Amino acid sequence: MPKDSPFFLTRVECPICKTINEFETIKMGAYVEEDRDTDFCPIEIKWRFPRYQGSHPLTYFTVTCSNCFYTREFNNNYKEWKNDSHFRTYKLKTIKAKHLDQLAIADSVLKQMGTIVDIIKYPNESAIVKLHLAIFDELLADHPSMLDLGRYYIRVGWMFRYLDGETVSDSQNNFLNGLLVELENKFGSLWQHQNSSSDYTKAILNQVNSQLEHESLSVETKSEMLPFKENFENIISGIEDKFESCSNEINKLSELMNEYKSTLLGTDSTGGTSFGTYSSLSHFLSEMKKSWPEIVINENEALRKAIHYYIQALEDGRTIGKGNQQIQASFLIAELSRRVGDFDNAKQYFNSTIKYGQEFVYQNRQNPSRTALARKILELAIEQGKINLEASKKV
Repeated sequence: MPKDSPFFLTRVECPICKTINEFETIKMGAYVEEDRDTDFCPIEIKWRFPRYQGSHPLTYFTVTCSNCFYTREFNNNYKEWKNDSHFRTYKLKTIKAKHLDQLAIADSVLKQMGTIVDIIKYPNESAIVKLHLAIFDELLADHPSMLDLGRYYIRVGWMFRYLDGETVSDSQNNFLNGLLVELENKFGSLWQHQNSSSDYTKAILNQVNSQLEHESLSVETKSEMLPFKENFENIISGIEDKFESCSNEINKLSELMNEYKSTLLGTDSTGGTSFGTYSSLSHFLSEMKKSWPEIVINENEALRKAIHYYIQALEDGRTIGKGNQQIQASFLIAELSRRVGDFDNAKQYFNSTIKYGQEFVYQNRQNPSRTALARKILELAIEQGKINLEASKKV
């Protein structure tokens, strides 16, 4: 990877088809989150590398095998899946068999979703599709993780929210703008170098002239130096002629760059809303949903799915531990319920969050660092609970 990239490559063998994939992994500090929404959705993401400003980090949250389209959250558990005895013993065999069965079907949802992923042309749309692929593969397990399914669906919802504030053409233009900024920076360096080079040659000639006029030098020494003056002038004159010619070419390059920028950022006939061969991402997802009902086509549907799986995970009690995890999950169910207009469910879980939070804070009152997150969520639950109550009165 180039030095000016926010990624490094990580090689991982696909557990399904054994293909060795090289996945882009985001470097630490490659972007910053200015804030988070009340459901913990990142707000105002700023990349250190302008060309990626049109992309969301969630594009790289999951990775998809280039050969069989197996998709999973790109975390250490996946990177070290060969050392994960639970995955290899209890999940891999079933997932592999079912996944390969789906892959063998020409028009399967798996195959259609896998082939349309393109994080270069459609980074944010591909993020949504890849999250669906991760959901698809997780649901192939005999005992899928309810918590992971909830986590995936809430991120689908976040991506829909992100896209609602940005059209596909915006995303494309942001990416192109980033590329053009980098190109213009290189051109600026060339222009500056050209100007400074001319200054340097003039400085050399001025230095020679000043030495000839220096009072400390004898007449004999100056007479020895004098013949060189003409040689300096002739050579520097030739260099400056070349600089002038070069300057003309650089001006032409500047005109070409302006034309290049204008062409790339011009409006296309489709309005920039197409997704592959489909008229839009929504069109594609709607078509896929006809074959697989777990597909969601907007934020509301995604959040409702997230609520469903978070509740199952919370009630199951195996994947969500007591304390901070329980408090956070309960709060998310409440806040997501409020966002989709299920105010009664939101009220129930806001109350549960407050109850869990107060008990946890009291039990660990001697350890403020352990209760920091719980206290923050407790404050949020009280605040959002009031908003939920007011909203419910208007229904």
